[in-house]
Amino acid sequence: MKYVVLGAGMMGRAVAYDLATYQASDDIVLADINLEAATSAARSIGERVHPVRLNVDNDAALAGVLEGASAVVSAVSYAVNVRITEAAIRAGAHMCDLGGNNDVVDRQLALDGEARRRDVAIIPNCGLAPGLINILGMSGASLFQQLDSIRLRVGGLPQHPRPPLMYEIVFSVEGLINEYIEPSEVIRDARRLRVRSMEDLEEIEFPPPFGRMEAFTTSGGLALMARSLERKVRELDYKTIRYPGHCEKFRTLLELGFASSEPLTIGSGLTTARELFTELLRRKLQGTDTDLVLARATVTGQLDGRRRRLEYEFIDYYDAKARMTSMARTTAFPTAIIAAMLVRGEITTRGVASAEQCVDGEAMIRELARRGIQITRRLTDAEAE
Repeated sequence: MKYVVLGAGMMGRAVAYDLATYQASDDIVLADINLEAATSAARSIGERVHPVRLNVDNDAALAGVLEGASAVVSAVSYAVNVRITEAAIRAGAHMCDLGGNNDVVDRQLALDGEARRRDVAIIPNCGLAPGLINILGMSGASLFQQLDSIRLRVGGLPQHPRPPLMYEIVFSVEGLINEYIEPSEVIRDARRLRVRSMEDLEEIEFPPPFGRMEAFTTSGGLALMARSLERKVRELDYKTIRYPGHCEKFRTLLELGFASSEPLTIGSGLTTARELFTELLRRKLQGTDTDLVLARATVTGQLDGRRRRLEYEFIDYYDAKARMTSMARTTAFPTAIIAAMLVRGEITTRGVASAEQCVDGEAMIRELARRGIQITRRLTDAEAE
């Protein structure tokens, strides 16, 4: 079988690593506009990873790389995911991506009929959040006769936080700002709503050494869940986990206009506050600390005649041996697992569907355990909320 991974950055490398490690008889093509980056990544992973230079904006070149592929994984900007989706459908290859933008996913959903006609599956939003945490939430929800609430909580964090923000960038500064300023979708009283991000601050407890953390609304984590569960669950939300104090400090900066896109003249130059803010965050928050990921999905409702609470939880750390961030592990590994499930025929869905709609949660948990990501499952009695 042939897998094509588009993008040799942090996530693409991790996807290729997982496929090369756990799909031992398959070939992996790692494509990037920067051949040197693809070659370096392929060399570090193993001989079954074949680097190629590819500009995904070149339709003919993209079609050539996808020819004969069983599955393609997009680990590049969501801005080109529609183009890649169209190319994958024409090539008859399954596709999954890291998602990150609901407008792009809507355009992919419009290709559902064409994908079905070509007998392929297109699965956006396969990473961590959206992605793995949604799969866990929906897997738990499927066990209940009546749903009350689904609470999804995820945080990518430094292992050794430093003031003032107690945070380091492990992925994208622009993505972080977007999550903090764009509206968050929730379900409240069974109705789908859009609320402000960085609101509804709560305390959340994790085992030592973490103890009390904080969580607050951010955009994007629910992906399509709010649409599919409206009128089916009373409460649904997604929040980002941070060390205590982060939300108030960062929100103050936003309220002062640091993320404004209004033109700003500094000396003889013209910029925006957001551009300046982005650069300052990149300089101040891109440190050398190792990272970790905290995650919890909690479902409450009626189960076998009793009100019950089901929690899935995991804590994952930077892999020093592989020199791989926890954010890459928990984002790329689920994506690679989904690609392999498609190729092996374990996912039979065709057309365009989000990960939580078609991925078996228990199978995902087993696969992640093989990779050292241990997800615990706790079922307890629940008090009324």
